[in-house]
Amino acid sequence: MKKELVILLGAICLVVVLSLSTVLIGCDDDEETIEYKIGITKIVTHPALDANEQGFIDRMAELGFVEGENVEYLRESAEGETTIANTIAQMFVDEEVDLIHSIATPTSLAALNAVEGTNIPVIFGSVTDPTNPESQLVDSWDHPGNNVSGVSDWLDISHHLEMILTVVPGIENIGVVYNAGEPNSVSQVDQLKAAALDLGLSEVVEATADSSAAVITAAQSLVGRVDAVWVGTDNTVVSGFEALVKVCEDNDIPLFASDTDSVIRGAIAALGLDYYNVGVLSADIAARVLNGETAGDIPVKTFTMEDLSLYVNPAAAERMGITIPQDVLDSAEVIVDETAEE
Repeated sequence: MKKELVILLGAICLVVVLSLSTVLIGCDDDEETIEYKIGITKIVTHPALDANEQGFIDRMAELGFVEGENVEYLRESAEGETTIANTIAQMFVDEEVDLIHSIATPTSLAALNAVEGTNIPVIFGSVTDPTNPESQLVDSWDHPGNNVSGVSDWLDISHHLEMILTVVPGIENIGVVYNAGEPNSVSQVDQLKAAALDLGLSEVVEATADSSAAVITAAQSLVGRVDAVWVGTDNTVVSGFEALVKVCEDNDIPLFASDTDSVIRGAIAALGLDYYNVGVLSADIAARVLNGETAGDIPVKTFTMEDLSLYVNPAAAERMGITIPQDVLDSAEVIVDETAEE
């Protein structure tokens, strides 16, 4: 009887050992299939930057870099804090990632500083002016250098103003809310002033917000001083966009944006990019780099007028006291139907 019990216990132990071995071997196999570790860092969470991130991941999968099969993604958001962006970038370097996809200028600058002295390439997206002296992400548009390249969301602001004047003709003063600490936003405001002068507007009234919580105060400072408000690709303002919408609705101030997601969130119209496509094009560059090309030799991707889409929101216009002209509605690529969303 004792002999039979010993044999039985031995058999059970053997089964357990074999089972554990199978599990461990399976884990090793899973780890061995991961060929690339990619860090994704964005300055803040909001629809445009989220779309950039998703477009990047989806396109990478189409190009053979599939999450969970041969790619591991480390995804982080600095939630508007530059110090956190720096910490995230250094963490990616410590993790020895194969590539960093940085979304927006502050995170791109943090990534570029962190990878100095390493071979880790940085592929950015949603950066308006990578040549801006305050950030200087690249040496030039055509020859970025420094193991960095990416996709810019630079737009000709005169087109935005022309669209606004078509929707609300006769305006004289236009307001702009932006974060003066974002180099891209400062560049856009300078462009806005030049375009406004060329198109005969009297004044560009500025209101600054250094955090998403400060957007409402900045917006309130424009009441009674402007005929319309325009917002560029400012991450701080876009992250607190609902507060700006509320002020404009309460005071019959037409609000226009430069990213199409903001129209869904309550702006009247935007002539802008699909930020999902920004991510797609960023992935095209990233794949080229992972396949052996040098990032600094790949020109920064830019967009043309033909790449822009006109989104309009008739319900938002009504809440701000205007009606979108029929010819503008007819030319829109997307007319937001808020009743359908409900």
